Amino acid sequence: MAQTESPAGSQAPDQASTIADLQRQIDELKAMVSALQTTQPAPSPGSAPVAAPAPAQPAPVSAPPAPESIPLAAATPKPKREAWYEKLRLRGYTQMRFNQIVSGDADAPAGVSRLRSIHDSAVNGDSNFTFRRMRLVLQGDLNDHVSFYFQPDFAAAVSNQSVGERREGTVSLRDMYADVFPTGDKSFRIRLGQSKVPYGWENMQSSSNRLALDRTDAINSAASGERDLGIVAYYTPPRVQAIWDRLADDGQKLFGNYGAFGFGVFNGQGLNRTETDNDVMAVALATWPFELDGLGLNGQVFEIGGSVMRNTIRPEIRTGGVSPVGFKDNRVNLHAILYPQPFGVQAEWNWGTGPEFIPATGRIEERPVDGGYVQVMAKIDQTPIGTIHPFARWQYYRGGFKAAINAPRLETEELELGLEFQIDPALEITTTYGWASRKEADERRFGQAEGQILRVQAQWNY
Repeated sequence: MAQTESPAGSQAPDQASTIADLQRQIDELKAMVSALQTTQPAPSPGSAPVAAPAPAQPAPVSAPPAPESIPLAAATPKPKREAWYEKLRLRGYTQMRFNQIVSGDADAPAGVSRLRSIHDSAVNGDSNFTFRRMRLVLQGDLNDHVSFYFQPDFAAAVSNQSVGERREGTVSLRDMYADVFPTGDKSFRIRLGQSKVPYGWENMQSSSNRLALDRTDAINSAASGERDLGIVAYYTPPRVQAIWDRLADDGQKLFGNYGAFGFGVFNGQGLNRTETDNDVMAVALATWPFELDGLGLNGQVFEIGGSVMRNTIRPEIRTGGVSPVGFKDNRVNLHAILYPQPFGVQAEWNWGTGPEFIPATGRIEERPVDGGYVQVMAKIDQTPIGTIHPFARWQYYRGGFKAAINAPRLETEELELGLEFQIDPALEITTTYGWASRKEADERRFGQAEGQILRVQAQWNY
C-alpha cells in the first residue's frame, strides 16, 4: 500500500507547485507589458517576453484562464497617396453627319449668294458624309484645389493645301485650362487657359448635349468657336447646384456647370488666333433657375439670365493680315429656358454693335447687330426606342460676322424641325429638315440664298 500510494501522494504537491509557478509567470508577464505600455508607444524589438516552458507532464486539472489580450500600440502604415495621373478620366464623342440640300440655291454664279452655313462647311452642293466633331477629353484632379481639362478636336479642316483644296481630319485645340478652387466646397473656381467665353446660354452648351445640330448665327457671331484665351471666375451657390444636379439626373440638356455667375477677361481676337491689340475682352454672365412647384408645376424649372460683352477686335482682311484699326464689339444678351417636363421653351436674343463690311464704301465699319432664336421642344421618355426629343427652332440675325474675312454681313432667317432619338446612352441619332433664307458669309457675294436642307447626324459617346 505504501508503494502504490506514494506516487499519487507525491504527484499532488508537484501539480500544485506547477500551477503556482505558471500563475506567478503570468503575473510577471502582465506587469512587464503594463510597464512597457506606460513608458513606450510600442514595444521595441527584443523586449517581448519569452513564453514560459510548458510542464513536461500537464496536470490533470483545468488550465488556468488565459490572460486578457492586451492591444499593443503599433505603427499603422499610412495609406498610399494617389498620384495625380491615377485620377485622370478619358472620355469623348464623335459626330458623323449627312447633309443634303433638297432644293434651292446649292450653287450660284460668282457674286451671288449660295446656300451655306457659317457653322458647317459641309452644307454645300457636293457634300454627303462628314465628321463634324471628333472630340477627346482628358480631365482630372491634380490635388484638392487644382484640376485640369484638355480637349482637342480631330475633325478640324484646313484650306489652301493643294491649289485651295481643303483637308479634313486635322487636329485643333479646343480647351486647355486649369481650374483653381480656393474654397473646400468648390462652389467658386478660377479658370486659367483657353476655355469657353461666358456669353450666351446656347454658346456655353456643349455640342454633345444640344438638340439642334448647330448654334444659331446671332448668338454664335459674338464668339465664333465659343472659346478664347484668358481668365474667368465662376460661382455657383449650393442651392443652384442642387437644382442643376436634379435636372441632370432627369436627363435634361443643361448648358454645363459654368457657374450661376461668371466674369472673365480674354484676348478677344477669337479661338486659336493671335492677339493683335493691347485691349482685353471683358465678359460677364448670370443665370438662375427657379423651381415652379409652388405654382403647381411639380418638377418644372424656369431659368432666366443674361450676359454682356465689351471688346475691341481687328477682323482679318482680304488683302492679308488684320485690320489696322480696332472696332467696337459690344453686346448684351438675354436668355430664358423652361425645361421640357415634358414640354419646354428656350429663347435668346442679343443686341449690340460690331464690325461689318459695307459694300458701298468698301470698308469695315461699326454697325448694329440684332438677332436670336426661339425653340420649342418636348421630352418623351417612355418609348420602345428610348427617349425622344422633338423640337422646332426659328432663328433670325442681321449683322456682321467678325470671324470671317472682312466681317461680312449676315442676313439669316431659318425654320428647322427636328427629332433626336437617344437610343442608348452611347448612341444618339438626330434628323432635321429646314427652310432657310441666308446671305452667304462672303462680302463679294450678294443677295439671299434660299432652300430646304435635310440633315442627319449620328453621335456616339465614349
